[in-house]
Amino acid sequence: MVLAHPEPRAFTAAWAGATAAACRALGQGVTVSDLYAAGFDPAERAAHYPGRAGRFDVMAEQDRAAAEGRLPGDVAAELARIAAADRVIFHFPLWWFAPPAMLKGWCERVLVHGVAHASRRRFDTGPYRGKTALFCVTTGASAAESGPDGREGDSRLLLWPLAQTLRYCGFAVKRPVLVHGVHGFHRGAARAALEARLERVLRDQQAVIAGFEARPALRFNADAEFDADGRLRRGAESVTPFIRHR
Repeated sequence: MVLAHPEPRAFTAAWAGATAAACRALGQGVTVSDLYAAGFDPAERAAHYPGRAGRFDVMAEQDRAAAEGRLPGDVAAELARIAAADRVIFHFPLWWFAPPAMLKGWCERVLVHGVAHASRRRFDTGPYRGKTALFCVTTGASAAESGPDGREGDSRLLLWPLAQTLRYCGFAVKRPVLVHGVHGFHRGAARAALEARLERVLRDQQAVIAGFEARPALRFNADAEFDADGRLRRGAESVTPFIRHR
């Protein structure tokens, strides 16, 4: 499990705790990467690779460091957790219409070229095929505002870039679990109603984990549905607004 929220008393953290408890109650082992608590550095930079010579080329340096066994310790630890996992469950809020920068940085540093992907090992042949991801996400906006016709934009589409990142590395990605209207500005009856609703979410998380395998997966186009230029073949179905026929 990857937790990306800076406040340990936030609902996101409590929700992650409910996920861990649900896994253990079902006899499943679970490891937790609490990125803020661990002080994870989300910025990829040359300083992570002492002894590097010449211009810092991120992908090339990651590839060399992986091959030579000199990846940064925090990155190597995260890769070991992914390698050992059948599932990776991400808990995070949507901030400014995207996951927190901490989680974006985790992808940039941990999904190492030469380990998590390579030019001939991506999408259908990604190294993490057989592994499955799930996003458990909060928004401050209401469900109505976060829907397909909402002024905040469709939350499921806002999550597509992260889903596509994991798909690139071979993951299957389950339909996300979204909890809307989570913020600290509720007062009086509205706050009481929110707290009651969030308690139900925590109670229901065991059912979410127990039903993990049956949960529908997001659809992605298969590699064979693209031509030699990487464009969707005529006649292939478009399964996302991000990849469509011209």
